[in-house]
Amino acid sequence: MTSPAARRPWIKPAAIGALVLALAGIGYATLGTSVAAPDVTFISLAGDKVNTQNMRGKVVMVNFWATSCTTCVKEMPQMVETYNKFKGQGMEFIAVAMKYDPPNYVVNFTETRKLPFTVALDSGGDIAKAFGDVTLTPTTFIIGKDGKILKRYVGEPEFGELHALLQKALAAG
Repeated sequence: MTSPAARRPWIKPAAIGALVLALAGIGYATLGTSVAAPDVTFISLAGDKVNTQNMRGKVVMVNFWATSCTTCVKEMPQMVETYNKFKGQGMEFIAVAMKYDPPNYVVNFTETRKLPFTVALDSGGDIAKAFGDVTLTPTTFIIGKDGKILKRYVGEPEFGELHALLQKALAAG
């Protein structure tokens, strides 16, 4: 007499296949869902207040960095080039110095390298928390015109890919 499992050898592969399809569907649905950028107010080194709500209609790059982060220092000239390339097309750029970065170091770095974009201090760490508790630097967010996060880069982005994403986001209506 054959066991019930021996008569239906297709059940186990079918169950595994159904599970894989279900997980793939959940993954696809999750990837297709954009998360809104948090409503935060950045305080620039000049004392200006910049709010994410007021930047709707623009593509925004928010770069969390630190003067003690070698990758941050290395990528900063390319961040400046990226800003200069896209600023006239409706892109805003805010470089957020981490709470552990001494303000005088940030001011010195900003002045000596003539950073052309808004540099903000996150003295209490509240902005990093609002963006999903950012702890690794550099971390860069691309926010679409609708205020939704399009991409999060942890580490130095691949700048060709970043520029393509910015061009697409800026062209979007």
